[in-house]
Formats: sequence, C-alpha cells, structure tokens
Amino acid sequence: MENNVTEEDRRAVIEFLKKNPRLTQSAQVRAFEEVWSKWMDVRYSVFVNSGSSANLISLSVLRELYGTGEVLVPVLTWVSDIASVIQCGFKPVFADIHPFTLGIDEREMEKKISAATKAIFLTHILGYNALTDRMLGILEEKKIALIEDACESHGALFRGRRVGSFGLASNFSFYYGHHMSTVEGGMISTNDERFYELSRMFRSHGMVRETASEGMKREYRSQYPDLDPEFIFAFPAYNMRGTEIQAVIGLSHLKRLDSEIAIRTENLKLFLGGLDASKYRTDFAVEGSSNYAFTLVLRESARHLSPRVEEALREAGVEFRRGLSGGGNQLRQPYLRKLFGEEYRNYPQAEYVHFHGYYIGNYPGLERGKIRKLCKILNGVV
Repeated sequence: MENNVTEEDRRAVIEFLKKNPRLTQSAQVRAFEEVWSKWMDVRYSVFVNSGSSANLISLSVLRELYGTGEVLVPVLTWVSDIASVIQCGFKPVFADIHPFTLGIDEREMEKKISAATKAIFLTHILGYNALTDRMLGILEEKKIALIEDACESHGALFRGRRVGSFGLASNFSFYYGHHMSTVEGGMISTNDERFYELSRMFRSHGMVRETASEGMKREYRSQYPDLDPEFIFAFPAYNMRGTEIQAVIGLSHLKRLDSEIAIRTENLKLFLGGLDASKYRTDFAVEGSSNYAFTLVLRESARHLSPRVEEALREAGVEFRRGLSGGGNQLRQPYLRKLFGEEYRNYPQAEYVHFHGYYIGNYPGLERGKIRKLCKILNGVV
C-alpha cells in the first residue's frame, strides 16, 4: 500500500487544526457518520476507533438485544470476529467457506444453525461478496440476525446494494491499508434504531447521555433520580471513540473512494486475467467485488508449487500473506486450539487456502506494468 493518506487529506487536517478546534469526538465525527450513512444508504452509523472495536460493540449490543447463545462464524476470518463472539459470552459455531466467494458456504450455514443460534457473523473476504439469496432467505425464515464484517470490502455489491446494508448491523475498518483510511478507525452501520442507540452508548463507557434518544434519557433519569444525569452508566462498556482528526481524514478520503474502488477492480481483473489458469484459480466471484488484495490460490494439481511460489515472491521483493484473510484457518491459532483442539481438520476448504492461498497488495497507485510483471513471475514458477 502506498499513499493511502494523500496530500489532499493532510491539507484537510492542517486547515482543520488552524481553527484551534475541539479534537475529541464532536462535530466532525457526526458529519463523517452522516456522510458515510448516505454513501452506504443506511439510516445510522457510529464511528469508532477500529474495526475490531466495531466487532466488539456489535456483539455487545447483540447480547443486550437477544441474550447469549450461539453465533455462527467462518473459520476464515479476522481474529477479532471470533474473539468478540467469545468475549461477549456467545458460543462460536464454525462453518467452512465457499471456494468461489471465500465466505461462509450457505450449505454449511444451514447445517450448523440450531435453536440456540442468535446470529450469523458473516465476513466478506478481501472484497468478495459472501451473501446469497438463499442465505438471506434462510435467515429471514428462521428470524436469525445477520452481522456483516465488511472491513475488507468497502463498496462491494450484492443485487446492486452495498454489502454491509443487509444485516442487523455491519462493521467496517479504516485501517491504513484498507480501501479507505482514517489511519486507525472503524464504523458500525445499521438500520435498526435501538441497535444504533446502544452502539453509541457502548462506544462511550455505557453512558446514557451518549444516546440520541431523548426518550431513553428521560427513562433513565426518572429511574435513577439519585444520579447526576450526565453520569449514568447503563452498561459496563468501553471507551472506543474516534477523534475529530480521524473524521476529517475520513471525510476527505470518502470523496475519492468510488473512483479508487473502480481502479482496484480493474487491477484485479488484470491480475486474474494474466495468471496461468492451469496453475492458479481464476474463478472467484468477481461480480460486484471491491478488491482489497489480489487473491492467489494454487489449483490442487499445482499445490506442490506453494514453497516455490513463496520463494519467487520473496526474491522479487513482493510482500504477501499466506492463508488469505487473517492468517488462514483460525482454528489453528493458539487462542482457539486450547478451546477446540484439533477441530480445524474438519474444514477442508479453509484448510486448503491456509496452506495454498495467498494475498498480495492491491492499491489505486499500483502500476499496471507491475501487475503484468507479477503475473509473469508467478507463471514462471515450476
């Protein structure tokens, strides 16, 4: 990734600071939330200090609304998706991925749903949409909440709508290397008013004054007349607020996000089109995708080439990550092995990409000549 915070973004921050403004969460954060909601076509958004914080707040609010139980998660995801499920007292139930979307396989999802299932925590991996019509139909029929992790998939589309606008809530990351950046930062988006109000409170110590609902404020103040109305803590929550400077950067970057997504998409098409399809998979679900990083997965007939692919990339000075998103099959990680033992072996699709799948950086300033050279290097591996 290069120049994800541009000169234009830096100038916006400098002009903002010249006004000697308030720097903690205030008007710029509210403006960013409103503009982001319009871009997403959702009713509400809550800016927080990271995508991981967005995960944790969303699961905390889910617990308040629905109680604890099971949450279905893919084994290929980022650590904070599963960690937040555990930290909030839910039981994670794992599902394998679909090889074309890299998200939860709908057949796996249907098999794993039980009477105790409270939500599906679905991850849109590396810019690929993971939703299907059948999946949404099952969740609606069974009245199971959907939370979307779109931290790597800003602007990806399903049925003409942006992913992150389908579920009870969605989470985004604005980490430096992602589609858009506030350096560190994240967003929760929702169309549910109650979810929104609780998210605002959980973001800031569980304080009642943080809700935008005057009715909720009156209710708490009436119930607890012995407390200072500015310091009523309804939940044992967190401090996960963003800053005004982060919001200024976000407002600046959002202006060019659509054009940058278009470039990322063209880069992906050039990359996949340039690969030797006899060695590498090129059949991913690219329709509506908003590529975060190039997806490189060896075909089974070429799986023996994995060590040579890694060697070739290192020799060329190309940075890569093995295992695709989050380092591969999360059940192989120490924090889950001590809870679930050797269960990771039961997820063959995630196991395969854990050892034979990679991602390589894609960004708007990446020269097309470099993409062609990368394909030549990869195609030359024997």
